[in-house]
Amino acid sequence: MPVTELNHYFVRANDLERTKNFYCDVLGFEVMRRPDFPFPGYWLGVNGKIQVHMGPAGVPNQELYYLGTTPKSATDNSGVVDHIAFLASDHEAMAKRLDEKGVARRNRYFPEFKLYQMFLKDPDGLVIELNFFGVEEAPQWGGENYAEMPRVGEVERA
Repeated sequence: MPVTELNHYFVRANDLERTKNFYCDVLGFEVMRRPDFPFPGYWLGVNGKIQVHMGPAGVPNQELYYLGTTPKSATDNSGVVDHIAFLASDHEAMAKRLDEKGVARRNRYFPEFKLYQMFLKDPDGLVIELNFFGVEEAPQWGGENYAEMPRVGEVERA
């Protein structure tokens, strides 16, 4: 039985309300009905599908609830995960929204795939990638062009 799609990822938030507000106010997620887990938190989603599950860092018995992180885990950035990516629409509206909210971003464009990307950080330092497909050319506010980046030597593929 193959994996079919990403169901959600879990964020252990240093400030649960601040992190929830970032995902809702900045990225447009909505709070969804969540089962009565033995710890506080939120399920956040889009179009009726859960994308992000979050709970607070530092709760009693967290080793029972959080299987991927420990009390010794970093409290910022994302450990071994480099970033989490979402498909998004209307890159111009999103850029305006991020600017209005004061959220810094790094923009990239991949002309070969007509793919425009925005990279930003959530309140705990997790890098969020927003992918906008079908963008014919980089917006006037630009961004790094993948086609112009230095290349790493070829990797042997199996």
